[in-house]
Amino acid sequence: MKMKIKMNDRVIVLTGKDRGKVGVVSQVFADKQRVVVDGVNRSVKHMKTNQKDQKGQRIEYFGPIHVSNVMLVDEETGKPGRVGYTTAVGKDGSKTKTRVVKTSKSRPAVKKEVAKSEEKKAVKGAEKKADTEKKTA
Repeated sequence: MKMKIKMNDRVIVLTGKDRGKVGVVSQVFADKQRVVVDGVNRSVKHMKTNQKDQKGQRIEYFGPIHVSNVMLVDEETGKPGRVGYTTAVGKDGSKTKTRVVKTSKSRPAVKKEVAKSEEKKAVKGAEKKADTEKKTA
């Protein structure tokens, strides 16, 4: 499967201990579907001394995370979104394909609808309790 996240893309982390952090992709492992984001998934490797004059040290590095756990950030608005493609035809007939960030404008509306449906369920539940209490009394 082709990866839509490329090197030097600005991404936001969606899940894990570094959720919400924004960073730049420094490495891409397409065969494993993983990316390395600067400032995310920091690990420490302890190195022993090999020679008499060399000291032991701690090496910090950023580990790879799965590409499904990051989302591309729009450069203009700063909001995350899915990756889409647009094609443009030049004057000479050549086609160019560019990546764009598809931001969803319907997300807040969906959350409001969910909240309304939950309210309806709560009201219906309260009505059912009142009906059963009237029947038993």
